[in-house]
Amino acid sequence: MATSEPKAGERVRDVRISEDTLSVDLFDGRTIIVPLAWYPRLLHATPEQRANWRIAGGGYGIHWPDIDEDLNSQGLLQGAPAPRNAAKAA
Repeated sequence: MATSEPKAGERVRDVRISEDTLSVDLFDGRTIIVPLAWYPRLLHATPEQRANWRIAGGGYGIHWPDIDEDLNSQGLLQGAPAPRNAAKAA
């Protein structure tokens, strides 16, 4: 599968997590909303752990240090859930 270079507008602006969704706002105005069930570490994290995130990877990634979870805007845009073995690590 060929991947393209990320575009400047695909940088992460903000992150919100509800009981069942992860919402990521990008600089180009898009909002990506995915089921939290796709990311077991986030799903099973406490509200405090979920709230402790930072922008990483040159602005294209999100890192949760308390649960060692990393996501990037390209994976979210492609609709890529966490690999199944990541659930075992959570």
